[in-house]
Amino acid sequence: MMSEKCSYYAHPTAIVESEMIGEGTKIWHFAHVRRGAKIGMNCNIGKSVYIDTDAEIGNNVKIQNFVSVYKGVTIEDDVFVGPSAAFTNDLYPRAFIWDEEHVSATRICHGASIGANATLVCGITVGEYAMIGAGSVVAEDVPPFALILGNPGRQKGWVCRCGHRLKEEGKDRSLLQCSACGKVVDISKYETLRDINREG
Repeated sequence: MMSEKCSYYAHPTAIVESEMIGEGTKIWHFAHVRRGAKIGMNCNIGKSVYIDTDAEIGNNVKIQNFVSVYKGVTIEDDVFVGPSAAFTNDLYPRAFIWDEEHVSATRICHGASIGANATLVCGITVGEYAMIGAGSVVAEDVPPFALILGNPGRQKGWVCRCGHRLKEEGKDRSLLQCSACGKVVDISKYETLRDINREG
């Protein structure tokens, strides 16, 4: 509960062990935040969310119900994580072999969105404002503003900061315009990253 000592809200059924939680954050029913986890300001942590030791979550992040954010995952500001999305942190999981060296870092960059039931294999970076479709399985880096769909996840286009699809603008194929807000995005620098990922 909110108090003079506590600048965030935690539902009475939540287990909150960390002291590194920002002002205005709300932690809902049956969530578990482990000691050493870092959560920024004005976040919304949904029902039955698990946040592991040393996981890092920025400001204004929304994590929907039943998501587990494991050690090694960093989520930057303004990220949306849909219900039951899954993060991993071990590329070679065995129940009988585990130590800290097995943790592979995953970064979700500013403003990205992860759809419901998506699975992110560890060791990748999801670029800023990228969008991962519901149910997608992503095992390689995602360029900024990319739209990823399917299993395995493949790039199917580009999205604007506002979340709507970008379309070609005139003769220059690297300039894409948002169908909703009208903003034009130059994706030429991100095309290179996409090509490198395809070759790899």
